[in-house]
Amino acid sequence: MTAAQGERDLQWIQSVLPHRYPMLFVDRVLDLEPGKRIVAIKNVTINEPYFVGHFQGQPVVPGVLLVEGMAQAGGILLLHEVEDRTNKLLYFMSIERARFRRPVVPGDQIRYEVEILRLRSNTCKLQGRATVDGELAAEAVCMSAMVDRDADRGAAAWVG
Repeated sequence: MTAAQGERDLQWIQSVLPHRYPMLFVDRVLDLEPGKRIVAIKNVTINEPYFVGHFQGQPVVPGVLLVEGMAQAGGILLLHEVEDRTNKLLYFMSIERARFRRPVVPGDQIRYEVEILRLRSNTCKLQGRATVDGELAAEAVCMSAMVDRDADRGAAAWVG
């Protein structure tokens, strides 16, 4: 394992993303090609807070959280080289073609594969896939906008 790979653990992820428990859905980055793609994982345990109410007796990861995990992996890809990333936020602009193919349950390991389809100065279109044991669990195309953390939260922040 190289030093760069060793740095891509949870501590490194938290240095890149502003998300924290219980809203952090990436545990480790396995591969990262700057400006192109990322592969990351999330280990699903019965201790996840959403399992208390979704669905009792038959816990399933909510599909929206699979999309959020893909978006967070994409956020790591987009933010890891930004020098002032603590002053930036990534907001969803759109979610397209979201499909859910199989349930994800406690004990599963989600593999997020996200690639950049289009990158502009402050917007990005990403295609993501979430798999478990090589089986497609979810997929989506998402657009995001990078904004200054202290920017007005109105429409002006979205257009840069």
